Amino acid sequence: MNSKSTTSASILESFKVLDLTDEKGMLCGKFLASIGAEVIKIEPPGGDRARNLPPFVNDTPGPGMSLYYAGYNTNKKSITLNIETEDGREIFKKLVKDSDFVIESFSPGYMRKLGLGYPELSAINPRIIMTSITPFGQEGPYSQYKPSDLMCFAMSGLMYLVGDPDGTPLRISVPQSYSLGAAEGFGSSMIAHYYRERTGEGQYVDVSIRDSMIKTTIGILPECEVNDRVMKRGGAYWVIRHKPNKMLWACKDGWITFRLHGGTFALATNRQLVKWMSEENMADDFMLNVDWENLDMDQADDELHRKFEEPVGKFFMSHTRQELFEGALARNIMLLPVSTVEEVANSPQLEFREYWDEVDQPGWDKGIKYPGAFIKASETPCVKTQPASSIGEHNEDIYKGRLGFSNEKLALLKTANVI
Repeated sequence: MNSKSTTSASILESFKVLDLTDEKGMLCGKFLASIGAEVIKIEPPGGDRARNLPPFVNDTPGPGMSLYYAGYNTNKKSITLNIETEDGREIFKKLVKDSDFVIESFSPGYMRKLGLGYPELSAINPRIIMTSITPFGQEGPYSQYKPSDLMCFAMSGLMYLVGDPDGTPLRISVPQSYSLGAAEGFGSSMIAHYYRERTGEGQYVDVSIRDSMIKTTIGILPECEVNDRVMKRGGAYWVIRHKPNKMLWACKDGWITFRLHGGTFALATNRQLVKWMSEENMADDFMLNVDWENLDMDQADDELHRKFEEPVGKFFMSHTRQELFEGALARNIMLLPVSTVEEVANSPQLEFREYWDEVDQPGWDKGIKYPGAFIKASETPCVKTQPASSIGEHNEDIYKGRLGFSNEKLALLKTANVI
């Protein structure tokens, strides 16, 4: 299925979005742009501070070199506008009149203080959908806190579950909370859009990033409530059930995932693994004589786990990931390699699905592969990925073409630090 077809309209092809988000919500606008909306990224004069977030092309800092910013702002137009000025607020209101979505991630109350809250905007355009993406939502005892992605991750409870049992809680190397909160902002905006298509009425959408992260523990919280059991960090072990069961194993050139299940569910896998080990003279007497059909790994004690882990671990360490993967495929064993970022970028499966879009970013010395269509829709395909815009690249297009401003007015607005 070709996700880049130009013969069908994208879902939001005729809709307009005003994007006031920083790094907390930029992915929301990226998704809306991917399904065809005209997303106008509104930046303060001088540009969004997220343009200076690392990593950078060739490790060269600068607003035009941020890989972080470029990745989250593909397919968006860019205008500069200072909404803290009276003229800036009036211009923003003019843009709202024929827009369909406003997305923002300012501190709660900021837009209201400027007279740009949802009541004011809906009075201008009753169909407008305004989505606010903030760390803790618009109200409540934490609503004015100013945490980072790291803090939202920590306060969700998920960080407590990441890491080795005898070590400290750990974060994931790339932002998780902001991405998940922004994705929830996108989904929530589309739900509001569906309501608007049925009723003609817009609405206000309040998204909490921390709330979004807590949903990732949705299977863990009931364990505490129902079974009075606080889940602990498991590291390389599966700890959802009563006894830890190893899932991550070292091999010659990295890591693979494999779990020894018990009973008939994993009968074929376990027997095939032992047969493979035996062919290479690496299956000890214990492994050769296990009653796999009646094995209950949930009741296994530490000594039984040790008897499994030692021979299996030695076997895996005698092979590369590719050798183990190919051998597992040939024998129908449930085993997979842990991919590096480079291997993901060169995945034949992703290439077959046309997952990547090659994009030439102006000012860079090479093209960049970005994730392309995030859905495969036969009748409403995503649009082809276009590079992130430079600061204010579309000022003339929007201010002169859409609002009818003259060159003289644009010059005055720029001198007054409005645009």
